[in-house]
Amino acid sequence: MTTADVAGRLKKTTDLIEAWEAGDDAPSYPQLETLAYDIYKRPLALFFMPAPPDEPRPRAEFRSLPDADLSHLSRDTTLLIRKARAFQAALIELHGDRSPAAAPIWRQARLNPRAGVVQQAARVREVLGVSLENIRQRPDADAALKLWRRAIERGGVHIFKDTFKQRELSGFCLWHPEFPVILINNSTTKTRQVFSLIHELAHVLCDRSGISRFDSRGIEELPPADRAVERFCNAVAAEILVPMADFEAAARGIDPDRASDDQFAALAARYHVSRSVVLRRFVERGEVAVDRYLAKDREWADQQRDGGTGGNYYATQGAYLSEQFLREVVSRYSRRLLTRTEAAELIGVKPKNFEQFEEMVLRGAAA
Repeated sequence: MTTADVAGRLKKTTDLIEAWEAGDDAPSYPQLETLAYDIYKRPLALFFMPAPPDEPRPRAEFRSLPDADLSHLSRDTTLLIRKARAFQAALIELHGDRSPAAAPIWRQARLNPRAGVVQQAARVREVLGVSLENIRQRPDADAALKLWRRAIERGGVHIFKDTFKQRELSGFCLWHPEFPVILINNSTTKTRQVFSLIHELAHVLCDRSGISRFDSRGIEELPPADRAVERFCNAVAAEILVPMADFEAAARGIDPDRASDDQFAALAARYHVSRSVVLRRFVERGEVAVDRYLAKDREWADQQRDGGTGGNYYATQGAYLSEQFLREVVSRYSRRLLTRTEAAELIGVKPKNFEQFEEMVLRGAAA
């Protein structure tokens, strides 16, 4: 934020904010509370530290977006990244230095961008235990998303959701050797969330953090090595969700240059993915030009944004939290290993609201 941004929100002059930052003046305690909790979203104690905390910078942490995009991350996106790091820190606090997963997926299906896509994608699907038949039995993309999400969480990757104000971003992941975290944009369609989830999982299995756009723009602007990894993650995600062997049989007789949007939608519904994923498969078969794919991807991306969720606050927030994480916190609270204040702080809610989340978990309604 600029000093003018802060001054405007505090209804003070820019000169005064600059004097505070230079140490020539100081805010009152109530003003400091407003700065901490309402503007900067930081603990009050941080302002009494001898120096600002040393935190990872997006340009160093995320190599899946061009520098131009990284330099324009909104303050809301930066806050979501900090929030995800806080969840990661909470997981470490709960479990110590070892993942609670019986068989972490990254120890069974680590990905190598220089090796074959088909075999590696098949291995990830095998480890997750999600078959095409499992997916087809789900009534809609929301049910398919829950199936993928729970399978990935069983493998030790904790998945959170939030509504991104920076709508062009579809999600990001924070790599960690024991507690990788994925956060996906809940304001996109469920089919888009499915692809975002698997794409970010591919980043995790490549031992990389990543942040992804809603569409395919920007990949060509990346340095060659990062571009290759991003293409690989896209290809692996597409092969996991829509195996080419099955797709070739399902798409037999369809001319992608003449097919209507409804025909693409019908084919996408077979796998509970977006039309863009289906069109990407035609590109990989050499039946659609890349330029046409990018144009349609952009067109469909503009159509596919949800208006956000509404409804019950606790149900929405429960779905935003990692199911495994929320159950662990509630379990420890129930066994008196955590106080209500500690439990509420871990999941990021006020203590007075925590019992609603506990009740939701006990009813089996979380996520």
